[in-house]
Amino acid sequence: MFKRTTSSEDSAPSAAAVERITSVLGPGVIWHGSVSGSGGVRIEGAFEGEIALRGLLVVGETGRVTCDNVRANAVIVAGAVRGNITTQKLEIRSSGRVWGDVITTAFVTDDGAFLRGQIRMEESVDLGLEAAQPTTPEPEEPGVLPEGGSPAPPTRAPAATTVVRRRKTAT
Repeated sequence: MFKRTTSSEDSAPSAAAVERITSVLGPGVIWHGSVSGSGGVRIEGAFEGEIALRGLLVVGETGRVTCDNVRANAVIVAGAVRGNITTQKLEIRSSGRVWGDVITTAFVTDDGAFLRGQIRMEESVDLGLEAAQPTTPEPEEPGVLPEGGSPAPPTRAPAATTVVRRRKTAT
């Protein structure tokens, strides 16, 4: 009588479930540099530099980010971000704090969320991210072996890549 029936719509994965975290900057870690590439990144420590991701960026409750411009497909802020954010979807949780201007197509906030800056809603947002790099080498002519006379071993590309570059800082 009270049993809930499931339909095919209920069993379809949500968009948030499809995006997943592939890299984590843990609490207590301080990082200066840049993060770019594709995949999901969660920041629980302190980060200063540049962020340009084709994927999800999560700034956890203990996370602190300082960037001129954060660019990612989706951004969830539960910690603190100082800098402008350009994204297709921004979510600021109740513990989240943002100091900067936002350009987005979708915006969600919880009670208690903080934003000091301007929000510009657009129909579409150009993140200015470079095109994805090819993951497989170009095919060679059939019957021609590379130098050395033996075929090259097959290579496999990772499912998602995140490039992290670190700048040395004077101490």
